[in-house]
Amino acid sequence: MKKFFLSAALLMAICISASAQFSLGIKGGVNYSTISADNFKNSSVAGYQAGLFARVGGGIYLQPELYVSSSGGEFHSNDNVYSAHVRFTNLNVPLLLGFRFGEKNLNFRVMAGPDYNYIMNTNDSFSQNFNAAYNDFGHYKNSTLGYQAGFGVDIGPITTDLRYQGNLNNIDQNYGQRPNLWALSVGFKIL
Repeated sequence: MKKFFLSAALLMAICISASAQFSLGIKGGVNYSTISADNFKNSSVAGYQAGLFARVGGGIYLQPELYVSSSGGEFHSNDNVYSAHVRFTNLNVPLLLGFRFGEKNLNFRVMAGPDYNYIMNTNDSFSQNFNAAYNDFGHYKNSTLGYQAGFGVDIGPITTDLRYQGNLNNIDQNYGQRPNLWALSVGFKIL
């Protein structure tokens, strides 16, 4: 984790020292997340995200972000006897490398990069017979490493992104639970 933040700070310092463009902004949006799990049917749940972003560079840029999001999923056994609903409140720290093209006040972007995800809170509800049958279900890791990839559009100070976020590892090893989501966000550049 320390190496990740040190590398991010070093890259940002190099970009700033090269007299690159710099912008800082706020963002918010919605997401639809799913947690796939072995031997269970799953469905998506809607969530939110809100936080800050910085963008450093010109045509090629670095975009670190820090935001709070909600995600989760619903699980049903194949015979629909057992069910569960899980909600997470997360702290996300993506570090995206992007390419921007177009005019100054209207440009398009593609971006991708790693995403550190820390679960700050878990809210779950299981059917009454679920806990007895699956007593080790829901032992979630507090932090995971994933990735994000997507595209965006900037119109003056307004920015919008559509991204896919996946995980590189399971959040619960016992049932192969792996979260992923689609996020749509709108931001405003303050600087």
